[in-house]
Amino acid sequence: MYSKKVVIRYTADIVEEPLIYQLVKRYDLVFNILKARIFPRREGVIVLELTGTRENFDLGIRFLREKGLNVEPLSKSVSQNPEKCVHCGACTGFCPTSALYLDRTTMKVLFEPEKCNGCELCVSACPSRAMEVNLF
Repeated sequence: MYSKKVVIRYTADIVEEPLIYQLVKRYDLVFNILKARIFPRREGVIVLELTGTRENFDLGIRFLREKGLNVEPLSKSVSQNPEKCVHCGACTGFCPTSALYLDRTTMKVLFEPEKCNGCELCVSACPSRAMEVNLF
């Protein structure tokens, strides 16, 4: 099985279409909603973890893009700014997925974006504002 976290941005004209339902029915994808902000007749965004075969995942993403949605990997939306990071490790205690961790050899905070679920706890925990989460 293939699994990937994606950020999907809706436009106001398509927000009321049942596109996630269609991902399940047409492409046999399982989804887990990690975060969502969707309002009737307005722009919206949803963060999903999609699981299925790689072929169905690719077909489902193509379907969403053909419908006019902006789809990008979650790792493009969450980043660590190395110029701001002082490697204090404060963020690592709040990260529920261990996407942020302290390398005991170098004593530097490392970030693995593919493990990130977009919860934004690292943003409020970081005293130097080195974690940048731009989901919305």
